[in-house]
Order: sequence, then C-alpha cells, then structure tokens
Amino acid sequence: MAMVELQAPLHNNINNGDGMNNHNNNNNIGAVGGTKAKKKTGGARLWMKFDLTGQSEVLEMEKSAIIKRVSIPPRDLRILGPVFSHSSNILAREKAMVVNLEFIKAIVTAEEVLVLDPLSQEVIPFVDRLRQQLLDRHQLKGGEVQSTGGQWLPIPEAADGLQCELPFEFQVLEIALEVVCTYLDSSVADLEIDAYPVLDELARNVSTKNLELVRNLKSNLTHLLARVQKVRDEIEHLLDDNEDMAHLYLTRRWIQNQPAEVLSGKAASNSIVPAAANLPQVSLNRCASLMTSNQSEDTDVEDLEMLLEAYFMQLDGTRNKILSVREYIDDTEDYVNIQLDNQRNELIQLQLTLTIASFAIALETLIAGVFGMNIPCQLYDINGVFGPFVGSTSAFSFLIFLLLLGYARWKKLLGS
Repeated sequence: MAMVELQAPLHNNINNGDGMNNHNNNNNIGAVGGTKAKKKTGGARLWMKFDLTGQSEVLEMEKSAIIKRVSIPPRDLRILGPVFSHSSNILAREKAMVVNLEFIKAIVTAEEVLVLDPLSQEVIPFVDRLRQQLLDRHQLKGGEVQSTGGQWLPIPEAADGLQCELPFEFQVLEIALEVVCTYLDSSVADLEIDAYPVLDELARNVSTKNLELVRNLKSNLTHLLARVQKVRDEIEHLLDDNEDMAHLYLTRRWIQNQPAEVLSGKAASNSIVPAAANLPQVSLNRCASLMTSNQSEDTDVEDLEMLLEAYFMQLDGTRNKILSVREYIDDTEDYVNIQLDNQRNELIQLQLTLTIASFAIALETLIAGVFGMNIPCQLYDINGVFGPFVGSTSAFSFLIFLLLLGYARWKKLLGS
C-alpha cells in the first residue's frame, strides 16, 4: 500500500505537468517511418529532470546526450552505473556535480537536476521530497503564499532572503543526504530490533539454529557498516579539503561567469507567477547581490561546511549504533565461549575421574587374571579363601582409586 501511495503523485505529476511534451513527442514519432519508430537504443536510461521551479519531466537519454547536456566526462557516468551501486561519491565538475549516494544517483547543475531511475522504490521518496521542496521554494521566491480562501498574498522580503542562503545545488545535496541518512538510520534501527532477541536466545541456548541466525546477523551488520562508512568517509573527505568544497559552488561560479546585464535580466525575469508580476523585484535583486558579494571569495565554504558537518555527525551517530550492536555481539560471543570452555572443562574432569576408576578396576582385573592362570599356589588348598581374597583385592583397588582421586584434587585437576 505504501508503494502505491508513493508512486501516485509521481505519475500524476508526469501526466499533468508533461502532457503537452508527451503529445508533441508522440506527433514527432508518428512523423518518422515505422522502422525508425520501433528502433531502440540499448544505452538509453531513464532520467527525471527537475528545474528551479520544481517542474519535472521524465526523459530517456543516452550517455552521449547526458555528457553533452551537463558537460561531464564519460567516466563520471560509469560511477553512476550498477557496478558502483552501493558506493558513495560527490564529484565537482566545471558545470555540474555528480552525486552517487547509495541508491540516489543524480547530476546537479546550477539550474536543474537529473535523477537516474526515478521510478525505483528506494528513489521515489527522494523524488517526492525534491519536488515538494522545490515547489515550496519557488512559491516563496515568487513573493506569494496562498491563503485558505484561495487568495495569493505577498510575503515579507525576509522570507525571500532566507531562501537564498543555500544555492540550488546544495538544497538538492541536502535532500539527498537527508534521505540517505534516514534510510541508513532506519535500517540500523530494524537491525537492532532483530539483533538483541537473537543474541539473548543464543546466550540461553547454544544451538545450530541460533548460531546460524547470529552468523546472518553479523553478515548484515558488516554490510550495513560498510555502507554507512562509505558515505561518512566521502563527507569527511570533502570536509578535509576546502578546495573540493569550493568547486561544489556551482551557482556562485555560474553567477561569476555571467555579465552584470544578464544577471540583472535574470533577476527581473524570475517572476514566474502571473499574479506576482506587479510586485517589486527588490528581494530578487538582493539575492543576486548576496550571491556575488558574500560568496565572491572562492575559499568561503562555510555554508557547505555546516551542511556537511550536520550530516557527518548524524552518520557518525548511526555508525556508533552499529558499533554498539557489534560490541554486544562480541560480548555475547565471549559469554558463549566461556560457557563452552566451562563445559569442556567439566568434560575433562569427568574423563579424568573415569580414567582413575578404570585404572583401579584394571588393577583388580590384573590380580584376578594372575590367579586365573592355574599357577601352583598354597591359597588353592585353603577352604573358604575365595570370599576374603576377592574382598581384599576390591578394597585395595578402591583405596588406590581414592588415593589417585585425592591427588588429582590436591593438584587442582578436579573441581572442589
């Protein structure tokens, strides 16, 4: 049921927002010959494009089209391939940022974001969150908010200024990190729920079934720890290098490369909503001036550093939870090993006791065997000597048993 609810807004948005585009595409396909219309390219993959306003469009593009569209080298597309399905990379290029975080694979520019495999079950929450975030941001940037009565009302410029604190690419990166961190934290929570009962049952009863469950648990724990560690190491790598973080400021570099006339024209044309056409564009111009003044220095990476540090701490907490479960597993294994060692010692003590008893019985059997060889002896001529002789040999053997048992206890070879 949850899957249906997540996919519903996705398909509705595709059908409603891109109906005209699909109609045009169908007309173009119909104009082409039948042979060309049925031809499919094996290298094409499904992407979803989001622009600054939150409008989405599903595209099927080949590698060459992606490379030409976002200006990235072909090796970056290999990072987004299935071979690196659980790797974590955040790469900065001249005009784009390649994001490969667990199941989220996207290419972000200063004006749009391309999400790979948007219909995947794990990617749908990221797609829905990204669409909602961009739509809310666009409504605030337009200077309006809709009231309960359906009237569009202007909002203060302070709210518009807050929207300019993070560039577009960092908002996408923040949503990706949030979705990935939430997914990993949820996986760790599910693992904790399953781990502690299994370990407690193993401590009570060491059986083949419980050992197999713990083995599977350790395998899942190691795999999950590696995934969390990869994302954490990638963020730590970025935090350790200010130059790499500076390269991720795509909007800053885009603005710096634009002439002043073009920049002012962009700010004046940002009023997408028709009802906001008569509102003053002071706040929009102020956002552009903030981007050019406060972020003019290439070494100013404070915003991105704070963003990455927040999720680094969250991933570090998730990693500590995994290490806590692994430590509990190690403690349980130590406890089980102590139990097994204790049982092994008891078996050794029992074996030693039986060996002493066997030696005493063998000694009495030796005496009986010697007299059973029909060797001439005066004892054969005495009547009624059998009973006392057997009793005395048995008593002697039992005395030897007690002496050896006492010696073993004196040497602490047997428990008290």
